Amino acid sequence: IKFREPGGTENSEKIRNLILNGNSKFNKITDLLLILASRNENIENIIKKNKGKKIILIDRFIDSSFAYQHYGMGINYNFISNINKFILKNISVNFTFLNLVSDKNLIKRLKKRKNLNRYDKFNLKFYNRVQNGFIRISKKNKKKYLLIDSNIDIGSNKKLIIKKIQNLIK
Repeated sequence: IKFREPGGTENSEKIRNLILNGNSKFNKITDLLLILASRNENIENIIKKNKGKKIILIDRFIDSSFAYQHYGMGINYNFISNINKFILKNISVNFTFLNLVSDKNLIKRLKKRKNLNRYDKFNLKFYNRVQNGFIRISKKNKKKYLLIDSNIDIGSNKKLIIKKIQNLIK
């Protein structure tokens, strides 16, 4: 099963549209709570039903909340952690692929997009704080992280990721 956050279920996709809408101007706490509401919908309607039965791939999850909302926006780490603990209960992440990109390639990719969402419009300092936050998180959990150089050929990265997933499944 694969889905994205925010997004996933029908309700989570509605929340995603609210969060990413280019006209939205949510307070950072409201933004976090909406993201966590979307996550809760996914936990209740997708993850709990399939945990231990299927492989679940999620584009963004818990560490993204810490990287974006704590490191990027400055929201209190413990506040984010406590809400995540409450909604996750005994659910944990087995492995994370962290895609790293240079400032140059980030800007280039954003310029190629036809429609920019609200998160695409933050300044470069924000994205640097987020990426550095992800790196800090990954250093605490080295065995559960694979850093991917997103500046190189996508085919090479695809092979690397598939090989790692196959090893994890064994």
